[in-house]
Amino acid sequence: MSIVKTGSPVIRKLAVSTAAVLLAMSLAGCASKGPMHTGSIPKLNKSLDSMNQSELRQASERYGQAYERNPKDAGTGMKYAEMLRMAGRNDQALAVMQQVAIHNPTDRTVLAAYGKALAGAGELQKALETIQRAQTPDRPSWQLLSAEGAVLDQLGDADSARQRYRKALEIEPDEPSVLSNLGMSYLINGDPRSAETYLRKAANQPRADSRVRQNLALVVGLQGRFQEAENIARAELSAEQAQANVQYLRAMLAQQNSWAKLQNGEDKNTN
Repeated sequence: MSIVKTGSPVIRKLAVSTAAVLLAMSLAGCASKGPMHTGSIPKLNKSLDSMNQSELRQASERYGQAYERNPKDAGTGMKYAEMLRMAGRNDQALAVMQQVAIHNPTDRTVLAAYGKALAGAGELQKALETIQRAQTPDRPSWQLLSAEGAVLDQLGDADSARQRYRKALEIEPDEPSVLSNLGMSYLINGDPRSAETYLRKAANQPRADSRVRQNLALVVGLQGRFQEAENIARAELSAEQAQANVQYLRAMLAQQNSWAKLQNGEDKNTN
């Protein structure tokens, strides 16, 4: 099993590119927890993160039509914005969430999602302010705390970010999306071993979704355990997709001449 030394600049360089995953995970499940209207939301046959590009495009078209019919519907708007972000259309996702927030100015779930859209568009400071404004000290929201932590991580304040995640876990113990965020916080700061600990705990929770397990596969792969990473990914993706992801990860490591570095300190059971 290959082990990467804590603080490896190779791992940090690779992992920083995954920082957006923090926000994607930070509000996982919020759409089902907030006080919103859901009657006009089109039915999806599979989760967004398991869709290919063609399926995502078709789903986006359906949600876009539903959003046009009723832009005040928070559930439709947030799901549509999430699809747009997944397709890389961050500016449009932000425009959608701005409208949803205008129509639902007191809905904390909407404001948190608006903050997520702002961060996706690169407006991190404004995202942080929006999320903090939505929070109420007398009734703190774990989703908002987790979202705030995700933005703080992207701003480079890991200590404050982890404080937010731990406060969120005090409110919602063992919540997989928060545990995943906490794990990713360690990963992007060069500590893949601690990251794996939290991500494994997250993945073992009954409510863990595909993105949690994909993050675990990433952490395992970044430590050079490619076969194990592929096995984890296969539980969520097709065999072809899982293999392609691992091949891409291998290629990234090879491009940075880091495979030799991964071998340093390994035991003799490399996959």
